[in-house]
Amino acid sequence: MLIKKRDCMNKDGMVIAQVGLTREALRGETVIVTGAGGGIGYEAARALLWLGTNVVVAEIDQQNGRKAEVALESEFGKDRVLFVATDVGDEASVRNLYNLSVMAFDKVDAIINNATIAVLGQVKDVPIERWDASYRVNLRGPVLMAKTFLPDMLSRRHGVFVCVSSKGTAFLGGYETFKAAQLHLGDTLAAELEGTGVIAYTIGPGLVPTETASQAVAQLAPLMGMRVDEFFEMNKSAVLSVEEAGAGFAASIVFAEKFSGMEISSIQALKAADINFGSGDGLAEEESDRLSLDKREQARALCEAVRLTLKEQADGWKSRSLFERQWVIRDFRKTAGMPVEEWLECLQQLDEDLQRGVLSHPPLERLMDYYNHLAELAKGYEKDREKLEENLRHVYGWKDEVEQLEKMLN
Repeated sequence: MLIKKRDCMNKDGMVIAQVGLTREALRGETVIVTGAGGGIGYEAARALLWLGTNVVVAEIDQQNGRKAEVALESEFGKDRVLFVATDVGDEASVRNLYNLSVMAFDKVDAIINNATIAVLGQVKDVPIERWDASYRVNLRGPVLMAKTFLPDMLSRRHGVFVCVSSKGTAFLGGYETFKAAQLHLGDTLAAELEGTGVIAYTIGPGLVPTETASQAVAQLAPLMGMRVDEFFEMNKSAVLSVEEAGAGFAASIVFAEKFSGMEISSIQALKAADINFGSGDGLAEEESDRLSLDKREQARALCEAVRLTLKEQADGWKSRSLFERQWVIRDFRKTAGMPVEEWLECLQQLDEDLQRGVLSHPPLERLMDYYNHLAELAKGYEKDREKLEENLRHVYGWKDEVEQLEKMLN
């Protein structure tokens, strides 16, 4: 991983060029992006080419796929782009994708399962044929990709398999039931692939106004009792441009080891490359986020309490059996958003920032999510009422410390 300082005046003008990644950071790697004939997949392919990879555009629409290939070649040159007409739900088509990709580039190092179809409507109203079509692309496809490409990655002890998830609200069941299943597929693969050199994780693009998404929102908004412009206005803080979302997909490959076994977003991947992404002028923020001495000391005391609690828990995991320890570590990383070692480093950095009187904003809500998750696990497994109440007092006490710290920083 090669990192450089952010250069907002980068002449390339691409989002991926504006965050802290060196051009050619993935030089020599070959990445397949399914559904790359347009939208997020196409922008992910562009960003990957900027990062130095070869790219295979796996697209069912021949016209869009060929158009994407021509556009990418004109921007980045020939011999690094290949279009393969692919139906990800068809086993023979996926095998053909494998054969042509290896023939062109000798190997495949990463898969981004971006291909999708959006099926909307109330569960009772969506025809079963639409459910079948959604399953075929949104879940069967990634499973076929895994079965076809993982064996070679495992033999080389090198590879990245990226699932693309979405979890939402009412009227999206025909789409998100299978997209959420990709999250579980990613979790399963991460556990099965641990220690093999092959990495699996899940990424969500966020709310992105692609053509597919815009058409979906046009159907979804009336079902929710609002206009399309009201829908986007209500969710404007979560909206990314198509290029930003695609750049996040590409950047995640650079940080694959960091994200192993996790569910992340495009914003998280971009922030991993550049901590100031989306935050405006960092210097102006630092000046406006100076803390009073009293508040600083209170926050530092809470930060140290949270850090010590987390360290004691992590130390306790080491005494567990190998299987249990691996499960707890994976569960923490998935729920808290990063490995425990990074959380301890994050809290140490927060303490140093507070000591300097600067207000930083670690994702403490994810740590609160973890303690809520622990509480729910205790409720489901502890039969002894007194032990359960004692466990919950501890867990909610830990959560309260995090919540107090989070409120103090906001």
